[in-house]
Amino acid sequence: MLIHSASQLLTMTKDPQRGDQLGELGIIPDGAILIRDSLIQETGTTADLLSRFPNEDRLDAHGSVLMPGFVDPHTHLVWAGDRAAEFEMRLQGKSYMEIMAAGGGIQSTVNATRSAGFDDLLSQTRRHARAVFALGTTSAEAKSGYGLELYSELKQLDVLLKLDEEGPLELFPTFLGAHAIPKEYQANPDDYVALVCDVILPEVRRRWDDKAPGRPLPFVDVFCEKGAFTLAQSRRILTTAKGLGFPLKIHADEFENLGGASLAAELGAVSADHLVKTSPEDIRALAGGNTVAVSLPCTPFGLAEKEYSPAKEIIQSGGLLALASDLNPGTAWCGNMQFVIALACRYMRLTPAQALAAATINASAAVCQSHRLGSIHPGKQADLLVLSVSDYRHLAYQFGGNLVSTVIKKGKVFSRSE
Repeated sequence: MLIHSASQLLTMTKDPQRGDQLGELGIIPDGAILIRDSLIQETGTTADLLSRFPNEDRLDAHGSVLMPGFVDPHTHLVWAGDRAAEFEMRLQGKSYMEIMAAGGGIQSTVNATRSAGFDDLLSQTRRHARAVFALGTTSAEAKSGYGLELYSELKQLDVLLKLDEEGPLELFPTFLGAHAIPKEYQANPDDYVALVCDVILPEVRRRWDDKAPGRPLPFVDVFCEKGAFTLAQSRRILTTAKGLGFPLKIHADEFENLGGASLAAELGAVSADHLVKTSPEDIRALAGGNTVAVSLPCTPFGLAEKEYSPAKEIIQSGGLLALASDLNPGTAWCGNMQFVIALACRYMRLTPAQALAAATINASAAVCQSHRLGSIHPGKQADLLVLSVSDYRHLAYQFGGNLVSTVIKKGKVFSRSE
């Protein structure tokens, strides 16, 4: 298929884009793409490709933007139930940590997810997946973490494998058994850490090898935060996971700076996520390696907080900055990467070009997929979006709607009506 007559074809010049390189979109005016066997074969101007490939099936972009599909590198896609009551509690002045201490927060969703049967959980999660796909997310990381015991955590990973098999949304699972201390271990959190390290992680590895042979192992993540896991506990879990061969991620610095970002850099984690309270020292540590700094602007927005990730400092240090939605039932029930871009421009002072690169090519690096996703180059997977506008800056300028008219996943076309 030959897609032609795009007002702006955004190829993303460098992948990934570090520091001041962030925002190099590689725009081809009146651009075109040749796709064969689900892969990008050629890019160029419409006149060039139409003249060289006159007999290809064609899709007319009608003077709209043609760009890579969004990659969302941090979601909690699989859960049961909702926490609408907690939203009202926050409006009444209760903090996130106060709600957790009262038995709400993550534990509330844990209770609902543990109780849900596989088919029910699959159905609820499928709705989440279809919604984000229609908004232009063609690939997403997706975490467990609402089970906090072996059976329920494995159930969530099985749901993610099933949904990835179904498509069209491509999923990269993460094991987040260290999302919170479950109620059964509140008095003895180190015992739960020992359970995760000595029993659950080895069993996840064994089950994964049996159920998904040949597939890359899931990421292992931990919520390093006051009220969740200490820096020492996070180190133990991540070090154990690394020894079992798992790639690493970390939730860090959402509410307090415990040093989780520096731990991520030290252990060679793929990403460190949230990063609101991150110190200059931690920023320098991230910039000194390849750990991607993933900002989640929907979360402080959802909590009505005033602080966002120090994006300018991360960029100026030479770090790798990505954007993600943090789609979850408690603080950010929003999987719209278009809205993520709008927030990042307003509250983190990114340019539209920087935000767009952070939501595509750099986001793909945060799930170890920049070699095949996130930019438009020959040999990469044909995951593309046709927008309903002629200038990419509208993705930041407009907000609250859906500017994606067509999603193309592995070369297959999905119109908005589908």
